[in-house]
Amino acid sequence: MIVKDELGPEYIVKVYDPEIGMEGFLVIDNTVLGPGKGGIRMTPDVTEEEIFRLARTMTYKCALSGLPFGGAKGGIVWKGGDKDLKKKFIQGFAKKIKPFLPKLYIAGPDVNTGEIEMKWFVEATGIFNSATGKPRNFCFVKNKKKKKCGIPHEIGTTGFGVAQATKVAADILGLDIKGATVSIHGFGNVGSFTFKFLKKMGAKVIAIADKSGVIFSEKGFDENLIEEIIKKKKEVIHYRGKAKKLKAEDFWEIPVDILIPASVTDVINENNKDKIKTKIIVEGANIPMREEIEEELFKKGILIVPDFVANAGGVITSFAEWKGYDLKKPFELIEKKIKKATQIVLRESLKKNINPRKVAINLAKEKILSKVKSKK
Repeated sequence: MIVKDELGPEYIVKVYDPEIGMEGFLVIDNTVLGPGKGGIRMTPDVTEEEIFRLARTMTYKCALSGLPFGGAKGGIVWKGGDKDLKKKFIQGFAKKIKPFLPKLYIAGPDVNTGEIEMKWFVEATGIFNSATGKPRNFCFVKNKKKKKCGIPHEIGTTGFGVAQATKVAADILGLDIKGATVSIHGFGNVGSFTFKFLKKMGAKVIAIADKSGVIFSEKGFDENLIEEIIKKKKEVIHYRGKAKKLKAEDFWEIPVDILIPASVTDVINENNKDKIKTKIIVEGANIPMREEIEEELFKKGILIVPDFVANAGGVITSFAEWKGYDLKKPFELIEKKIKKATQIVLRESLKKNINPRKVAINLAKEKILSKVKSKK
């Protein structure tokens, strides 16, 4: 259901290109703090409601991170096809929504879109700042003085942020991240980099799932063999080390200290919520479960770091690109901002026994509504 309240949504746009059959949605939820920021998702079953939920998440995420952006999200119904067709879909969508760019909406990567798609998007609009997450060698020179280049999310900033949030949550519960057992659902850009950064911290990832299935090893995984999978973009069932291959539904039954959903919307649902055995859930993916399920798990004693707190690394990177910073700056900003936000939200949650999402939403709303009052 699309909720209409004091925040928004300000615009709900539906587009269709009869020539190629491209259907898409743009939801600009709130622009009080700045232009709506949010990626473009390309999946076969993306809906207007899903895009609204994601746009609202971006509203909270940008406000809580202290960024000069509002919340928005784009979605394209993508049943699959070759590179040429995908480019036509991206560029067709870009041209249809151009009147909103970049004053009211700035695009970015999301599911099935990355640096190449963002380059296509900008080429179609002719506006360099109409999207972030572009390739590093895709640059714009203004007045022969200031050179701005893309910062692709493929450098791992979102996963870095998820790992930082995980460490803070573990510390607050008195759980040593060194040796803590972790399971990761989804092994794309976010999940794979979360794995790398948690391994550096000494955590023990014992289960990884993607669309191909689940690999499980009580002793953890060989980092070099996992790196081989990531580099060659293989599915996790092709892991060559010692590990059990399990069915997709078995993933949720594995007891771990920390569970990280980093795949798709509503991956934790009525079918698997009662199987989960963990102390902490860190939401690497956007809206990995509905709020009522999140509330239920919180009441069972699971500490949950909400998506718009844990995975804000992507939009913080977008801010760094928008400002023209170098590649070091996003990591510095992410560590500072995500650590701070996670600490504030979780401490307040435990102090008052309130679901962390409610705490974080209230904090984000306060920032937005106080801005509205100051303008009056």
